[in-house]
Amino acid sequence: MTATTLVTTDHVAPRERAPQWREWIWQHFGGLESDLYGDTVFDGHMSSSHAGGVILTQLDANRHRVVRTQGMVRASETGYLKIVAPMRGRAGVEQLGRQAWVTPGTWTIYDTTSAYAVDNPERVEHLIVMLPKAPLLERGLRLDTLMARCVGGTSGISRVALATMRSTYQELPHMSGDAARGAGELIAQLVQLSLIELSGQHTALTQREILKDRIRGFIALNLRDPALSVDHIAHALNCSKRLLHNAFAGDEDTLASHILRLRLEACIRELSHAGPQARPITDIAFSWGFSNLSHFSRVFREHTGQSPSAFRQTNPTGPKPHRVSH
Repeated sequence: MTATTLVTTDHVAPRERAPQWREWIWQHFGGLESDLYGDTVFDGHMSSSHAGGVILTQLDANRHRVVRTQGMVRASETGYLKIVAPMRGRAGVEQLGRQAWVTPGTWTIYDTTSAYAVDNPERVEHLIVMLPKAPLLERGLRLDTLMARCVGGTSGISRVALATMRSTYQELPHMSGDAARGAGELIAQLVQLSLIELSGQHTALTQREILKDRIRGFIALNLRDPALSVDHIAHALNCSKRLLHNAFAGDEDTLASHILRLRLEACIRELSHAGPQARPITDIAFSWGFSNLSHFSRVFREHTGQSPSAFRQTNPTGPKPHRVSH
């Protein structure tokens, strides 16, 4: 299961809470000054987990402000993009001469390798998400024009991204390392699509690549649904089945085989874990969208060369999941 780190002022003497909080903020976010608006009474809580390279933190605290000057940025450190998504209260993010105020249901994004400030003028509860900056740069996005802008969250892909960030944080304690990494990759993909939509910039990614990313994101969110099919995806994304198939033209996978492979790989991961906590094969198959046990057993054997029960017996130590063959 994915580990969670928790810090809280509950067990700190009242007069030590403010300086202790400042120290925690400095350490957790890699060099960040805190100001409490002159308040002497303070309490706060932070809970953090990793989804692969993505770091998700829930922060619940009295009003405060954080600042990072350019001098605090260390040239050798990993560059992150940081998202603040309020669940209670509001936040104002200032960077590159812009300021964006966000409230519950919306989110904004900023760059940790450049100076910024975040105002929280009232008690807040935020989800803060940090994702590596380099992969987004590699996809051709011009990030400087997108920082400290309200991305949204009330509709469209930004809403899907926000819902995914929230649900991932909630479920991380119950996820395996492999599942957590996959969830982190999905968050990064949805944030990328949200920024593309915000910028209106389609030159770096072709329409086909964008559609494929949307399809994969939808599949990842609905993989456990037995009703997931090409027809279902076409209706949800408001496009024709022909467009869906064209998006996967030339790939090793067709769209249908892509869904089947993901489901089988998820079942393989679970079947690789033995012990008293191991779930029955039928439960595993049904939980990953297979509605017929005979069909599951047949396609499992076709792709692995073994029945599900034989696979479980010969792979009892939980090896790393492998890509199934076609």
